[in-house]
Amino acid sequence: MEKQFVDLLSEELKLQEAVSGEHTRHMNITFAEAKRVASQYQREAEKCNAATETCEEARERAEAFLSKERKVTALWEQRARKMGWEGE
Repeated sequence: MEKQFVDLLSEELKLQEAVSGEHTRHMNITFAEAKRVASQYQREAEKCNAATETCEEARERAEAFLSKERKVTALWEQRARKMGWEGE
């Protein structure tokens, strides 16, 4: 009877080890996949940040160019008015 009990305990321990091993394997696979996806999202975020910086720089250049154009337009309009032009 005692041998049966020891055998049952031994069998239970083997099953628990098997379940634990499978759980650890599944956890490692899930963790590796999560790291891969996180890395992919990080790369995409870096691309997005770079594109945003490029767009922001282009917007700043366009804004500066527009400001210069408005000044030139105002200067020409002022000259035209001095010469008798009446705008809308």
